[in-house]
Amino acid sequence: MGLSKGASSWSVAEVLEWMQAQYPTQMALLHKAVIKHDITGRVLLRLKDHQLALLGVEDEEQQQEILQDLLLLRVQEEINELTDICSDFLQEAQ
Repeated sequence: MGLSKGASSWSVAEVLEWMQAQYPTQMALLHKAVIKHDITGRVLLRLKDHQLALLGVEDEEQQQEILQDLLLLRVQEEINELTDICSDFLQEAQ
């Protein structure tokens, strides 16, 4: 997958690319919902279980799988931000 920038910067198309990679069997449902509700990366990272249900993901097991993957995305986003901050700090110190 060619998503090199942080998830919070993803466009709707990039969210669809990530979802296709993560949930290929659920894409018919997810594709429509992402486009209809203009789900960008910033919105994706803030989704909660009740919002997933509103998007059509009613199965609790599927919701939990998606929420776990979103948690991993949020953690990776935090790690990337901290890495950038540390890198900037080290460059300024030199």
